[in-house]
Amino acid sequence: MGGNFMYILKCANGAYYTGSTQNLERRLEQHQAGEVANFTKKHLPVTLVYYEEYQRIDDAFYREKQVQGWSRAKKEALINGKTNLLHKLAECGNDTHFRSLKKGVSTNEKGVSTDKTGVSTSLNAQLDSSLSEAETSLTKTSVPTDEKGVSTSLNAQLNSSLSEAETSLTETNNP
Repeated sequence: MGGNFMYILKCANGAYYTGSTQNLERRLEQHQAGEVANFTKKHLPVTLVYYEEYQRIDDAFYREKQVQGWSRAKKEALINGKTNLLHKLAECGNDTHFRSLKKGVSTNEKGVSTDKTGVSTSLNAQLDSSLSEAETSLTKTSVPTDEKGVSTSLNAQLNSSLSEAETSLTETNNP
């Protein structure tokens, strides 16, 4: 077999190994002899379960790296020819991540979770909590107001919470 290949091996321990080569037959012999790839050497024998052929080795290598990042379930769908499942298996099933995606939450370049407007979600949560506490406190007592009719204690509490949240965000973004 000449050409350029991306291939998937099933190891004796059930794990999958993904690689690329210009000579698939020779590479399989090398894997079985324990001459290449420390991982497969420790889990012999190996069985070729899937391969794709490419015109160029860099395309095969790119595909190898792509498939290496896939879950076991997604690799098995590819191996079993169930390509219609690949897109569905690519979706994150982590409940927290899924909820965040539905809400439009993402992560900025510094690793801070932000909402659609780019505002830190933790800052928003802190402000929402402080506002809720202040509103609860306001409904329980008669509170003096400023010239605009806004509670002076509510203003003070929100300004304090905002300052704490901004300090926390600055510390998070500048470790």
